[in-house]
Amino acid sequence: MKNIKIPSQTARTLCLRFASVLIALTMATGLITGTAPTLAAADTVKLYALDCGTLDMFDTAGFSSNGQFDGQRAMLANPCFLIRHPKGDLLWDTGLDQSLADKPDGDLAPWGHTKMVAKLTDQLGQLGLTPADIEYLSLSHYHADHSGNAGLFSASTFIANATEHAFMFSAEMRAAPEAFAPYALLETARTLMFETSHDVFGDGTAVIHSMPGHTPGHSVLLLRLENAGAVLLTGDLYIMNASRTLQAVPSFNSDKAATLQSISKFETLANMTKARVIIQHEASDFKSLPAFPAFLD
Repeated sequence: MKNIKIPSQTARTLCLRFASVLIALTMATGLITGTAPTLAAADTVKLYALDCGTLDMFDTAGFSSNGQFDGQRAMLANPCFLIRHPKGDLLWDTGLDQSLADKPDGDLAPWGHTKMVAKLTDQLGQLGLTPADIEYLSLSHYHADHSGNAGLFSASTFIANATEHAFMFSAEMRAAPEAFAPYALLETARTLMFETSHDVFGDGTAVIHSMPGHTPGHSVLLLRLENAGAVLLTGDLYIMNASRTLQAVPSFNSDKAATLQSISKFETLANMTKARVIIQHEASDFKSLPAFPAFLD
């Protein structure tokens, strides 16, 4: 494995691991529908929102450490995002394990019900792509609802927050096989690490920003599209629209203080860029995006 570390002024402290059973959440908002995709490489930057599962959360109490959501049920989206650029393809988050699509009734657990209509690889196939065709993979964070298919992309260049990467491959995570297994193969992938931010294509159209707190090295993605303008994908900085309104911090976040600092930083970035904010697990945001295989550009 070849690791390339991008130096930065800031270092992040590893935090306690997030309670692993809650594998929930996802996706986003959009207004402009592109034309039908072709199998050719992208000539402009395009954002595709792929359906990588749903999570029916029976009680969202854990989404606020202040009890703001106690007893409330929520249906969450769980998307993956493909950014097609003339210089290559970036996959942002990989959703729940796509074997879930083989179960017509999904998986039922005490905390919720997960389902999946179509596999990630089948959706990529509609664009004539296989995992081997994806040049870059990046995860907002390591949780299983975002890294469920990460191992399929071990041939891609893995762009990782350095703090998140260190935690992902720590002894603590290795001792939690259910959490570690989905992304274990990335350990030997070609890896490019950053600390504060990374400009994926070098032209400002896709910039990953460190926003820790949900996990030790959680990140968000800022896109600049020709027609749609700036778009911010939140990862799990916010889980629902109400999370943003209330600035709620989930009880299972690794660091509450870091989360609140990241919220402030995120809102400054959103205001500065006049970005459309896509809360990845917010079902209404996901439904407002162009339905795959249409795209935002």
